[in-house]
Amino acid sequence: MKNKLKTSLFSLFSIILLFSLAACKDNGEEKKETVKPVRVAEVTRSIFYAPQYAAIEKGFFKEEGLDIDLQTTWGGDKTMTALLSGGADIALVGSETSIYVHGQESRDPVINFAQLTQTDGTFLVSRKPIDNFNWDMLKDSTFLGQRKGGMPQMVGEFVLKKHDIDPKSDLNLVQNIDFANIASAFSSGTGEFVQLFEPQASMFEKEGKGYIVASFGQESGHVPYTTFMAKQSYIKDNQDTVEKFTRAIYKAQQWVQETDSKEVADVISPYFEDTDASIIAMAVERYKAQESFALDPILDQAEWANLQDIMKEAGELDSFIDHQTLVDTSFAKEVSK
Repeated sequence: MKNKLKTSLFSLFSIILLFSLAACKDNGEEKKETVKPVRVAEVTRSIFYAPQYAAIEKGFFKEEGLDIDLQTTWGGDKTMTALLSGGADIALVGSETSIYVHGQESRDPVINFAQLTQTDGTFLVSRKPIDNFNWDMLKDSTFLGQRKGGMPQMVGEFVLKKHDIDPKSDLNLVQNIDFANIASAFSSGTGEFVQLFEPQASMFEKEGKGYIVASFGQESGHVPYTTFMAKQSYIKDNQDTVEKFTRAIYKAQQWVQETDSKEVADVISPYFEDTDASIIAMAVERYKAQESFALDPILDQAEWANLQDIMKEAGELDSFIDHQTLVDTSFAKEVSK
């Protein structure tokens, strides 16, 4: 009887163990299935986007159950094409692109839901060192600007006009060079001034090829320079994913703000393998000092209005668009509580 009971108990424990293992396996599979893949297209690879890379490397997206597939699409038009054609779920690009899409009367408009940067990210670089720079020094010079219709160029012209410089008549404005080739064109001898992003601006200083004399970000004020956006249909069908994505970005924004620039540089360095760590840290510190990284993902009405003022000044805006038409702050406000 005792042996029978022992055998029965052993059989019972074996069954329980098998069910437990099966349950663990099912739970593991279920957990694995809850990881949500999200395809993100970034307009360029830039230290300007440090919080995005930090969110990936620090595991903030993983904490939210998201698996990020990041692709660099090199240009606002290509980034928007990827988003509209279904090649990406979320795009990181200038907010002006959502306005351009709206102007084409899209049936599925592109909605800005989380802001990453809140100033222009470019710097005015001079070929020669200038101790006491003033903007009048650009008059009658050759200035290498950015692509027409893009935020860097529109902000550049906005700042020039702010200093009573007509970009069409007071200087030789060059804007027919591809974004990827602007730095090399300046390096090879074209122009006295150039508008550059980091880390190229700091690299030129270190190599003695150019000298940062002014910041377009400081001159232009807060503007939704780079935001995460998605098609309205995607946001409607994936509200939980969008909220989790925005929460991860907010965590990264807070972490970058509170963390030493050298440590931030170490974390994001895998995305800039050809750039010296000291240059990355210098660029991060410069962007933090001028508050280029947004402290939260909320794109407010004042920033939206400033963006459209800049676009109108550049002749790229037919009529003002209400904030609520192309901006959804509900996710950003929820995660920022």
